Amino acid sequence: MLFGLALLALVPATTAIKLNDAQASDARMLSFYHTHTGKSLDVVYYENGAYVESGMAQINAFLFDFRTGDTAEMDPKLMDILYDVRAELGSDGTYEVISAFRSLKTNDMLRSRSGGVARNSQHLLGTAIDVRLRGVDTADLRDTALALQRGGVGYYEKSDFVHMDTGRVRRW
Repeated sequence: MLFGLALLALVPATTAIKLNDAQASDARMLSFYHTHTGKSLDVVYYENGAYVESGMAQINAFLFDFRTGDTAEMDPKLMDILYDVRAELGSDGTYEVISAFRSLKTNDMLRSRSGGVARNSQHLLGTAIDVRLRGVDTADLRDTALALQRGGVGYYEKSDFVHMDTGRVRRW
């Protein structure tokens, strides 16, 4: 009888350990390398069922407009897309960032040089990013992002990067 009571006393402790393990396992980390600044960032942006404020602040600072120094709040759902695309590819690789947040000044300058820059770009809103994923062919990165059906996906084969955003589902 004493043995049975001792076993029952252990059940809540075991259950608590399993819940804590489950909570810890939902941590989402991303790794970035900025091709223009040469800086890197490894950051946990989501944990214990919520976005990590300090992690998102690091992402906002990292994905700034490197031309003007302006920053914006990046859409956490964009980070989820990046996380899910990488997971679908079976990768834990680093995203090489070509462009993320853009100020209006930068966007206008880029538009004057190229017909491929939208006037109302998602980059202006902090809802878009142009990336490569180390160790993954950009065509595979594109195909995986498209399969998610969670925003816009652009493929720039000659420049070797993929655009992803949280806007309406579309492709180019």
